[in-house]
Amino acid sequence: MIENYNLFLLVCGIAFLFGTFFPILFRRIPVSLPMLQVGFGIAMGYWWLSLPFLDPIQNGLVIEKMTEFVVLVSLVGAGLKLDTPLNWQLWRPTVRLLLITMPIGILLMGTLGYYAFGLSLGAAILLGAVLAPTDPVLASSIQVGPPNSGGEDKTRFALTSEAGLNDGLAFPFVYLAIKIAEASSQGRVITSSLLWDWFTHDVLWKIIAGVLVGIVVGKLVAKVVFSKKASETTLSQGYMVIALTLLAYGLAEFVHSYGFISVFVAALAFRRSERDHDYHAKLHDFAEQSEGLFMSVVLIGFGILIGQALMSGIELTWRVYIVSFVFLLVIRPLGGMIALTGMDMQRNEKYVISALGIRGLGTLYYLSYALNQGFFDEADSLKLWIVCIIVILASIVLHGMTASKLLKLTPRPS
Repeated sequence: MIENYNLFLLVCGIAFLFGTFFPILFRRIPVSLPMLQVGFGIAMGYWWLSLPFLDPIQNGLVIEKMTEFVVLVSLVGAGLKLDTPLNWQLWRPTVRLLLITMPIGILLMGTLGYYAFGLSLGAAILLGAVLAPTDPVLASSIQVGPPNSGGEDKTRFALTSEAGLNDGLAFPFVYLAIKIAEASSQGRVITSSLLWDWFTHDVLWKIIAGVLVGIVVGKLVAKVVFSKKASETTLSQGYMVIALTLLAYGLAEFVHSYGFISVFVAALAFRRSERDHDYHAKLHDFAEQSEGLFMSVVLIGFGILIGQALMSGIELTWRVYIVSFVFLLVIRPLGGMIALTGMDMQRNEKYVISALGIRGLGTLYYLSYALNQGFFDEADSLKLWIVCIIVILASIVLHGMTASKLLKLTPRPS
């Protein structure tokens, strides 16, 4: 790879150029920036024959770390965006999407994985868990605007808050899949003791601790930033975004809780302090631009991987395509509509929220993280990568072409 380093930099530069001029050149065409960047990566992977093959199984650790950082920066940006106060009635749609839609997606996609692809129980649960969350990175274009930019409509708020929280809440099911795969690999049966340990530690403790760490970090950092002495100095928004991210994530992981939850909650707690201060917008702008740059690199790599697979002549069964589109067009919309039933929302709002469950880089992170634990066999790992890559690619194309049109069906705030 090192001998192609300069050429790779050129490719990244072209991708960043796409991001720079995208709003001007493609504003009237139903094409998203991720579609362009992935498409460019696919072309490079297909024609750039000297590039070493990007095996996702062999390069799992690299994929894990790259996608992890992009998701973290995206979570901070999502938390800093939200102007909506912490009111139960306003957050009810989010809670329902997390507690109803996500489990439905995990259950149904896990079932399809088990019966359609012959996955083991642990791998089937993992398939459902990694595909259930709405991605905070690729869904950024359908989220609310910058801080203090005006009222937030219910649709964009629900999608932003869901994307911010469900990345962390998918982790308990990822850990459940890992524990089951570990037990199976060691010839142990799945006992009630294993499930109880999972529930008390991976569900209760890690979620509660992650929330508490996020609140403490967000409030403490805000107290320092908005202190009288600090207000007399121009503080670097770049340092602050990274500091807030790494403090929350590092401390949460240190106490064995969920860092993704902690990062989003920390940004949300920071946002609740001095809500009208223009420093929030500066932090958000830096986080958004950083996220876009790192996302571009990952999306190009994702496209190259697909292009190389096409060049190698990999054949996919009809089941992969059918299951992928069933998940995107049936399971997620159905789960969303069930969760939002009875809510004081227009039918179009419910439909759009349910339909725009974008899958993306979060899925790549969860999958690589779980497979890197070493408890899933190679056959299951390969099937998981193939299905997830097809679902993500289909989501990028499908939602990239329809998101702007769907959002026009919902009312905008006055």
